[in-house]
Amino acid sequence: MNTFQKLSTLLSTLDLFVFCLILFITLGFIIFGHLRRQTNGEKETLLDLMLMGRKLTLPLFVATLVATWYGGIFGVSQIAFEYGIFNFITQGFFWYITYIIFAVFLLKKIRSSDAVTLPDLIHKSVGPQSAKLAAVMNILNLVPIVYTISLGLIINMVFGIEQTYAMAIGVSCVLMYSMIGGLRSVVYSDVFQFFVMFSSVILVLVLSYFTYGLDVFKTLPDYYFQPMSKFTLLETLAWGLIALSTLVDPNFYQRAFAAKSLKVARNGIFISTCFWIIFDFSLTMGAIYARTQLASDASEYGYFTYALQLLPDGLRGFFLAGICATILSTLDSYLFLAATTLSYDLLPKKYNSKIASYYICIILISALSIFLATVFDGNIKSIWKTLGSLSSCTLLFPLLFNLSSKKKLKDHEFLIVCLAGGLSVIYWRLSGMKAFYNLDEIYIGITVSISMFSLVKVKSLLFNQTQN
Repeated sequence: MNTFQKLSTLLSTLDLFVFCLILFITLGFIIFGHLRRQTNGEKETLLDLMLMGRKLTLPLFVATLVATWYGGIFGVSQIAFEYGIFNFITQGFFWYITYIIFAVFLLKKIRSSDAVTLPDLIHKSVGPQSAKLAAVMNILNLVPIVYTISLGLIINMVFGIEQTYAMAIGVSCVLMYSMIGGLRSVVYSDVFQFFVMFSSVILVLVLSYFTYGLDVFKTLPDYYFQPMSKFTLLETLAWGLIALSTLVDPNFYQRAFAAKSLKVARNGIFISTCFWIIFDFSLTMGAIYARTQLASDASEYGYFTYALQLLPDGLRGFFLAGICATILSTLDSYLFLAATTLSYDLLPKKYNSKIASYYICIILISALSIFLATVFDGNIKSIWKTLGSLSSCTLLFPLLFNLSSKKKLKDHEFLIVCLAGGLSVIYWRLSGMKAFYNLDEIYIGITVSISMFSLVKVKSLLFNQTQN
């Protein structure tokens, strides 16, 4: 019997009822969004499917952007359980800075492109070869292996269904509502999931405070309340560089493209950041409370074990529904965006504008997610660091340069810089050099990317001088 199966013995009939009720209410929000579009007589077009016709209002923008960001709650809670406020710094503070950079410096230029996806933006500003590479990189980041596993664990715990079947059932449900209304269904489901996920983590923190107070923290080692915990400055700053992957995150770009106006997108990011601060603080402190009550070897599911032991009947079901909501709201966004990227950016032109192509692609991505989840046996933190490093080192520097400079990289130059950064990350990771030198791959990838960019610009300058 695994840890989650043991935790299921804590659930009462009332907990199961509350859990299922919240799932049905979520379904009601999805159906409402779909029926609302039909009532308004809107004809379903590819733009409507992918971007809600660029009519995303401020409340919907905030709800869907915030809810999309927390599917990896198992990994985040584990970091907080093991290292305390280090989690808030590396998984929160660094990212808030990046969100503000995106809103203040990039958003206006991104909105003016009238693009549909991030690869489409690169296609318009750089060229087709770079756009194809960007699409491939996005799909690698968007296939939701971790979130498929996480959803399977929740279903396995609540209903006792074997993990593989639980993952298949969970992803199939997400697949169905994502096919019904595209981004609209994803957004309307996120609205209710946003409320439940926030309420659940705040509830755990509030009950912890009134149950144990603050003196209980004195039982923990000092490093739980030190910004870098047990880590070096370089190891801590590596997470800061990984946070820059937000600047090339396809979910951020899609929500920005779908917003009703530039003002809605910018204000939405500012408001979302405030909500993220509340969520991250609540989750981090809740996990620290969990560590005061549980042994250190319970880190993987320590926060959830603690919460289910702390909460009374009914609220345990509500808490699990909140955790499920954080996973679902990320899983549906990743499935949807991976499918639209595959269909819109990689298929030939005669197919990429057809809604049927999107349906086929989202089925393929869903099947791939389930398959990879059944064979995957890795560490969530390791996945985040590797994929985050790969994304940052491949696209970050050349894309930011092209968005901010009048003298843009050409298509083949952009491609060379991207490949150099990405391949260096893969080599550093797979060759064992990271373990030997104890240096995160993102430092290598960023260095190689900048160095290759410099070589490309020098070569271009010398070529122009020779021509003149």
